[in-house]
Amino acid sequence: MEITKDMLIGDILKIKPNAASILMSFGMGCLGCPSSQMESLEQAAAVHGIDVEQIIKKLNA
Repeated sequence: MEITKDMLIGDILKIKPNAASILMSFGMGCLGCPSSQMESLEQAAAVHGIDVEQIIKKLNA
């Protein structure tokens, strides 16, 4: 399944086993916090000041 910017962080973590380490490498350290379950990848990237397209590229590699 391809990861998109509209997907929820919680869903990405469920379907992609190595997603946590990839997201953490971009500075997203609070993957277990409640907001990550309701926040899209695009929203989380914006909060952390990260280019969502770079994250998507790495997650789908």
